[in-house]
Amino acid sequence: MSGHTKWHEIRRKKGVLDQRRGQRWTKIARDITIAAREGGGSPDMNFRLRLAIEKAKADNMPADNIQRAIDRGTGVSGEAALEEVTYEGYGPGGIAVIVDAATDNRNRTVSEIRTAFNKNGGTLGEGGSVGWMFDIKGLINIDRTEKTDPDEVTLLAIDADADDVIVNDDTIIVYTEFSKLAAVRDALNEQGLKISTAEKTMLAKTIMEADEATTFQILRLMERLEDLDDVQKVYSNLEISDELAEKYAEQG
Repeated sequence: MSGHTKWHEIRRKKGVLDQRRGQRWTKIARDITIAAREGGGSPDMNFRLRLAIEKAKADNMPADNIQRAIDRGTGVSGEAALEEVTYEGYGPGGIAVIVDAATDNRNRTVSEIRTAFNKNGGTLGEGGSVGWMFDIKGLINIDRTEKTDPDEVTLLAIDADADDVIVNDDTIIVYTEFSKLAAVRDALNEQGLKISTAEKTMLAKTIMEADEATTFQILRLMERLEDLDDVQKVYSNLEISDELAEKYAEQG
């Protein structure tokens, strides 16, 4: 499983995703704003915006919040524009880390991210230092129920031109070429599957393992980074075993 996907699962088990709705709404609103700025304010014409709005509604974000985020992206509100910035670095043990951020102040953001790296055994690198280790992919999460047949879902995904399918206890993860994310997502949705998320991800070409102490140190770095307001997502090429994932999540 990709580092980002496993990391999200750890956060869910720790209860972090339930505890921090306000912070989630801030990050989702920034996704909406960036999408609207790039592709316009119509979700019918802007697939990325449509996905961001669906994610907001699934998290019960008020309609007024969604509209304000769209207005900011299209320039209607007059608020400072947000821009996407990607930062790259190394965590403990030489693990590659990529940080996607959305900010209206690059100096503040890079300072906070550099501090997080430095305080958790990592180093913020130059642009391109680790990006070549990852491929941009589309990621679709399908919720499993008792009636879900993993083999059938796998066949449906392959027929829809997906690249890979990973079956977990409560979710089925589908990877696609990023350019095909919209088409694959719509094809699976038409089959009545319950899709919880469909988004861009960074999939490591080569994964690395680390001992328990180093793994936990890397996870603390990722947690600190993801807690920053300007940070949208954090990816790594760390291979996290189920055993260590469970142990870290139990630490609370």
